[in-house]
Amino acid sequence: MKKAIISVLCPFLLLGLGTTGCKQADKTDTLLTVDVKADYPEKEVTLQEFMDVEYIPLETNDEFVTQGAVMAIGDKYILVKNYANDGDIYVFDRATGKGIRKINRKGQGGEEYPFIVSAVLDEDNGEMFVNSSEKILVYDLSGNFKRSFKPVGGATCMDVFNYDKDNLICYDMSVYYKDGEERDKEFYHAVISKQDGSITRGIPIPFKTVNAPYVQQGDVVAVASVRSLIPCRDSWLLVETSSDTVYSYQPENNRLTPFLVKQSSGEPDVLITMGPVTERYCFIRTMEKKFDVASGRGFPVADLMYDKQEDALFKPVVINADYTGKQEVDLTSNVGNGEVATYQALAADGLVEAYTDNGLKGELKEIASTLDEESNPVIMLMKYKK
Repeated sequence: MKKAIISVLCPFLLLGLGTTGCKQADKTDTLLTVDVKADYPEKEVTLQEFMDVEYIPLETNDEFVTQGAVMAIGDKYILVKNYANDGDIYVFDRATGKGIRKINRKGQGGEEYPFIVSAVLDEDNGEMFVNSSEKILVYDLSGNFKRSFKPVGGATCMDVFNYDKDNLICYDMSVYYKDGEERDKEFYHAVISKQDGSITRGIPIPFKTVNAPYVQQGDVVAVASVRSLIPCRDSWLLVETSSDTVYSYQPENNRLTPFLVKQSSGEPDVLITMGPVTERYCFIRTMEKKFDVASGRGFPVADLMYDKQEDALFKPVVINADYTGKQEVDLTSNVGNGEVATYQALAADGLVEAYTDNGLKGELKEIASTLDEESNPVIMLMKYKK
């Protein structure tokens, strides 16, 4: 009998812990150990105190109507798709939010993608890489096909990002389906060629037995996705769910450094990743490795925040100061491009309602005054302070 597989979209961000945000920690620093099953008090913080905020109102017209699922953020452009698998890729101007073009190469042909897992924007080479899990297709920024390749080694890519002029960096999530078994590859994080997917450099993270966000009950298998690498300023932050250690990776010297260790015991198992790491705060996310087949729900998540100044852990409540009320911000569901720590799509109907109720301030209030309930979302970029 075939197994029924349930994919639970539960992305995580992982950032390294250091004394200056995402930069390399000094060798004398104490490694942070987090008891993920302890109970911590709440602490309210204001977003603008530790992040710079940029708003991009996406242009709305007959051709540009989108749900605002951001795929990639560049210096000039931002790539957006819909949550439905319709194949549309929207290219917007980052500075103005103006729609530049809509691209759709969905199909079963050799130059087409059947679905979009993620996309990479390479502005220097004028290319975008559409990740369709086992195959990556390369187009120019007008949507013209250039080439395609399958990552060497049969990798199933979940996370793929722009690494440098010649390479991408990715994570092979095929390891998830070996939960409880011994690892079958030397590494699952790798730097690969933009030309043919060949491995430029493997990045091994030490572990022996696979511990993945994977739960099997009878013939039903539930799998969640845990973000395994993100860019953070001039370094990369890596996570492997089979390891209790969060690592930082410095490309210039090919160095992997432990930043954080999870402490936990008993059932259910708790996996850990992190959100943005700033000069003062480290945002941590936990996920319980459990799933209820009857309800179709599982992998519950919770957020923690380590305050370096107070040397203490809290349950964070992050407030956007551009609202007159206490509007909370989601810091841990999305990842940016290194300069941008994370982002959030603000629905137009909610902004219009807040504007009508005099619930907005500053630039966000001005933007909301130009919207109606059918407008495209406003993309809020949360950037590391310089």
